[in-house]
Amino acid sequence: MLSAEKIARINELAKKSKTEGLTGEEKQEQVHLRQEYLQAFRRSMRNTVETVRVFDPEGNEVTPKKVKDIQNKKRMH
Repeated sequence: MLSAEKIARINELAKKSKTEGLTGEEKQEQVHLRQEYLQAFRRSMRNTVETVRVFDPEGNEVTPKKVKDIQNKKRMH
């Protein structure tokens, strides 16, 4: 994930955007930081989904084939 400083800066820019507006340079920084945040979020989410195992109430594994294939490729389970 992103550092606490970068997340704080994203929030600071969002607040400033709502109150007084951003300069062109600040808008570019905001776009860049948001893209960086989304990339980190997607990586984290992909990792979570690719490592999950799904079981039904009877205890049988029902992980989707696509996820199992990814796990086998990465030799996770």
